[in-house]
Amino acid sequence: MASKPSIPKGTRDFSPTEVAKRHYIIQIIKSNFEKFGFQPIETPSFENSETLMGKYGEEGDRLIFKILNSGDYLAKANETHLENRDSTKLTSSISEKALRYDLTVPFARYVVQHQNDIEFPFKRYQIQPVWRADRPQKGRFREFFQCDADVVGSKSLWQEVELVQLYDSVFSALGLEGVIIKINNRKILSGIAEVIGASDKLIDFTVALDKLDKIGEDGVKKEMMEKGISEEAILKVQPLFHFTGTISEKINQLSVLLAESNEGMKGVEELRFICDNVTQLGLSTAILDLDVTLARGLNYYTGAIFEVAPPKSVSMGSIGGGGRYDDLTGIFGLKNMSGVGISFGLDRIYLVVEELNLFPETVAETSKALFINYGESEAFYAMKAIKDLRNSGIKVEMYPDNAKVAKQFQHADKRGIPFAVTAGEQEMASNSFLLKNLANGEQSSVDFKGLKNALL
Repeated sequence: MASKPSIPKGTRDFSPTEVAKRHYIIQIIKSNFEKFGFQPIETPSFENSETLMGKYGEEGDRLIFKILNSGDYLAKANETHLENRDSTKLTSSISEKALRYDLTVPFARYVVQHQNDIEFPFKRYQIQPVWRADRPQKGRFREFFQCDADVVGSKSLWQEVELVQLYDSVFSALGLEGVIIKINNRKILSGIAEVIGASDKLIDFTVALDKLDKIGEDGVKKEMMEKGISEEAILKVQPLFHFTGTISEKINQLSVLLAESNEGMKGVEELRFICDNVTQLGLSTAILDLDVTLARGLNYYTGAIFEVAPPKSVSMGSIGGGGRYDDLTGIFGLKNMSGVGISFGLDRIYLVVEELNLFPETVAETSKALFINYGESEAFYAMKAIKDLRNSGIKVEMYPDNAKVAKQFQHADKRGIPFAVTAGEQEMASNSFLLKNLANGEQSSVDFKGLKNALL
């Protein structure tokens, strides 16, 4: 007996209804991207390993799916590493390609590779799947879509202001009111590390701080100490764990805390510009909040950092994030090319919209009518009408087999098709159709014009 087929953990099949709902979200995101002036590009699902490795920090590198070399992948394997079963060192010799971890690093590669064909500043959007060897859980998958919008070739902070508005525009269109757009700045984190005397531990400091909402204050302090950050330094950073007040009040508190750090004060002024202008321009339904513990564990962010939390009524991780990267393309040889971008987590957004019952009923709408098949001549008569209806943009179909009428009606019911159209010898002779409303059982004889009007 054959074993039951299955799919890898962290991946999913999608039903027609689920696909329709996903397309609904994608279309809203896409239309807003284009409304804000972003242009679409696409990149390969896998990249050369050297393009991806070392760009996401130590934790990120471990989550990259490696692809074994074609053919005899052990032919070029290092014998010593193979004998010692040193998988870390062995990987580079048996795997030269990897599935993309995100869309930002491939975008940086794209910009460098096509720099002579691009008009800067370049505003691009990308909606494609990415892969991460993460532990699957609610809202976290190993294969998922990212929807990114980036601007490269401009240092203007107006881009950050616009990206906050873009978040607000998309989530408002989806009906997700009360989404929280958290903002911070890597320069502020660098300044804090400098002030407490832990500049040499900046990455360890930020990675630990970014876990505050997951492992709590004690957990963060413990991890910092394990990474070699002194108790004295942790004591100085204590105010960050209980930072309260309005955005303006928080910025003023940071000004005092970071007064002796030039880098930190640059971050404060950048935050002040972004937050003041967003506040004055106003947001429709989203809430902007300064979160000084927000670090994001990616090494390439240099300025503003964003992370989006769903409405408080929903228990879910972040549904978006991004930030400013002043020299991401520098890793590929193109210096001084500043960029900033944000990402929408399609899969988590789907779960939030579903939980809050915000999908319109028409999203998963099936065919408007099913034409009943009575035989060859009747089917041809029906197909002529079907062709004309489809040319008018109306979704209709015919049951393909000359099966029992009851079975055809049951098919329409199971598919959720609201109308059935029948045409026998009598209707063909009078050039008419019998239209039946499957919800209430009412039926009427109509000509083609009446049929078309009823189904519009």
